[in-house]
Amino acid sequence: MSINIKILGTGCPKCKQTTAVVQEVVTENNIDATIEKVEDIMEIMKFNVMSTPAVVINNEIKIKGRVPSKAEITALLMENLQTKNSADADCGCSDHKCC
Repeated sequence: MSINIKILGTGCPKCKQTTAVVQEVVTENNIDATIEKVEDIMEIMKFNVMSTPAVVINNEIKIKGRVPSKAEITALLMENLQTKNSADADCGCSDHKCC
């Protein structure tokens, strides 16, 4: 199962820079992820984000109001992968179809 990443922002240069950083990290680390750019202000407001860009990983706001570094995005995604792998290992089923 892939990681769902949303970049919230209306298309400003910082939002574009954040999208580029996230895409670079995903590509360089061969991470199974879907990246969605959310530019609709009504959709952004559903996350209660008042300053963009913002990075949402699996529906959890991780960064808002600034451009993250590649190292920061890498750490967040690796942390998410480790958490997911631990959950998969602990599920108790033999085929992991429940996960």
